[in-house]
Amino acid sequence: MRLVIFTEPQQGASHDDLLRVAKAAEDGGYDGFFRSDHYVKMGDVSGLPGPTDAWITLAALAVQTSRIRLGTLVSSATFRLPGPLAIAVAQVDAMSGGRIEFGLGGGWFETEHTAYGIPFPALGERFDRLEEQLEIITGLWATPDGSTYDFTGKHYQLTESPALPKPVQSPLPVIVGGHGKKRTPALAARYAAEFNVPFSKIEDIPAQYERVRAASTAIGRAEPPAFSAAAVLCVGRDDAEVRRRAAAIGREPEEMRTNGGIVGTPAEAVETIHRYAQAGASRLFLQVLDLADLDHVDLVAAEVARQL
Repeated sequence: MRLVIFTEPQQGASHDDLLRVAKAAEDGGYDGFFRSDHYVKMGDVSGLPGPTDAWITLAALAVQTSRIRLGTLVSSATFRLPGPLAIAVAQVDAMSGGRIEFGLGGGWFETEHTAYGIPFPALGERFDRLEEQLEIITGLWATPDGSTYDFTGKHYQLTESPALPKPVQSPLPVIVGGHGKKRTPALAARYAAEFNVPFSKIEDIPAQYERVRAASTAIGRAEPPAFSAAAVLCVGRDDAEVRRRAAAIGREPEEMRTNGGIVGTPAEAVETIHRYAQAGASRLFLQVLDLADLDHVDLVAAEVARQL
């Protein structure tokens, strides 16, 4: 099981905060450092100093780290046009020496769209745009040097694009995730290197993975995407430390456990992670909400990761 530190900067984080956590993740031997891509806070937090752009953050971290994988879980197709997004992700991949992973979803949080003047179409159109963006972005990256790329869709049209720059990685890993039962598995089967189920009860996860396997078989894909999951992290050396960390993020330990969280002592965390492995996950995104608590990151690296 590979472990990734996953952050939610819209809840309140400067770039310096994210850099400290990313460096702690790198020093601790984690597989990667990922961040969400949101523009408005959620819940009863200040959100200060305000939102930061995911791909600007990752560009900086690309040259401020040296080993860990970097990416989004996930960027929203409503936020950016596919051509400029393909350019930005390829550029950041080059800046990192080939360590970027690209998570893309349809978008769901209407409040952040209305807050910053971003169009928020109906669900069906959001999925249509996501599908076109996945086809365009992967198509641009796959176009041979010296050739051009054309696309005519309902929402986007590209004519004689030089399809540059190219990422360092070929192919650059694409992550698709979610709980949808039809279109989401189909998109993952067609475009994704990895399929992620976020914040679910562990017993519900295998059925979603099986939908992706079935969708992969239906299109003749020899091997399905790799499977991963995301879960909130709240680990302490004893129950008192667990409760303290839960209180710091406004959550209850038992509520988090019920919903698939990695909660409890290191031994309990290892047991829960083994359940994710049994469900089929090969990578786990650990949602760290208190970015000032670097001891939390260090504890999991020292007392949990080494037992996996």
